Amino acid sequence: MPFGCLTVGEKKDYHSPTDVTDKYDMGQIVKSEEFCEIFRAKDKTTNKMYTCKKFLKKDGRKVRKAAKNEIQILKMVKHPNILQLVDVYETKKEYFLFLELATGREVFDWILDQGYYSEKDTSNVVRQVLEAVAYLHSLHIVHRNLKLENLVYYNRLKHSKIVISDFHLAKLENGLIKEPCGTPEYLGKRYGRPVDCWATGVIMYILLSGNPPFYDETEEDDYENHDKNLFRKILAGDYEFDSPYWDEISDSAKSLVSRLMEVDQDQRLTAQEAINHEWISGGAASDKNIKDVVCAQIEKNFARAKWKKAVRVTTIMKRLRVPDSDSKAASPAAGAPADPAADPQPTAGASAPQPSTEGEPSVSPLEQPQPPPQDVPPESRCNGDTTAPIQALRPEPTRARLSLLLLITVY
Repeated sequence: MPFGCLTVGEKKDYHSPTDVTDKYDMGQIVKSEEFCEIFRAKDKTTNKMYTCKKFLKKDGRKVRKAAKNEIQILKMVKHPNILQLVDVYETKKEYFLFLELATGREVFDWILDQGYYSEKDTSNVVRQVLEAVAYLHSLHIVHRNLKLENLVYYNRLKHSKIVISDFHLAKLENGLIKEPCGTPEYLGKRYGRPVDCWATGVIMYILLSGNPPFYDETEEDDYENHDKNLFRKILAGDYEFDSPYWDEISDSAKSLVSRLMEVDQDQRLTAQEAINHEWISGGAASDKNIKDVVCAQIEKNFARAKWKKAVRVTTIMKRLRVPDSDSKAASPAAGAPADPAADPQPTAGASAPQPSTEGEPSVSPLEQPQPPPQDVPPESRCNGDTTAPIQALRPEPTRARLSLLLLITVY
């Protein structure tokens, strides 16, 4: 069935599951997220690999809404820095979305593996994000879920582009957007295009220092108080360019972060204005090596956060798997605080139902799911060890339990 076979809101016949398996070989689960399971899939005719996102309708109204929303938005967009939708199927029980396969690494992993990392590298990443955001905003689309875990290199070539994924929370901006998204609780604010610029500022802050701009020292398992304290700091714009992490960062970079993370939305830079800033387009980004400081802070702050999210996603997916219970299925996904800065590698494979393996292709090591995080921390990658996955690192508890989705969707 060709792309374009599904139109949201149009009366239609459901596809048969065999329509999917006749065209694609479905691989193993790569990872499980709050709303969907992600697989590798191979087109039987062309042998081309794709990413498949499977949304189970029985998981509740919020899951069904997320699937329909992502389909609607992705069918509207075509940009080199956005993962493109290739094919869509809807059966009586599932939605299948087939997208381009990005085989590159997450931005964190790329940084950790570099021998040299400077503001210019960060500027290149941020520029691509801003160009995609400016394009979305020109279509009156607000992504509303920009974060580092949704940025990935398209392939493993040296000069690979960055692509943005995960559009299930994106929204067409028809008037004032008032509803919160991805947060456990919310203090009233607007949710239009400025939210994506705020998110880009948070991403830039982290990439330049390895630290989150907002943190709280509340016991990290005390989610409710921790998130409330974070909200207060976010709403007040209570962040600093802490020494020594920002000592070597240029004034131009600090200026752009401040303009993107301006509390007053009317004064905040638009995506296009940020592209025109001297740090992005004027060559003001420093070429000084900041890799050691950034790498050390990334490992300290984010490795544990990724491990904790792996555990929490597994728990959420178990709750979502309660059959034929819409209200129970929707509640955990909506109410659970979003966790940290990057996606875990698959840990939910044991708890989530496996797809049919009939006709399953042999999948290369690149497409195979990674093992779950281990309790024994490997050697730090800051010293050039590129073999240890960041997901497995277990440093001592840090000053913050990072809830990055919370941090970057507030404004």
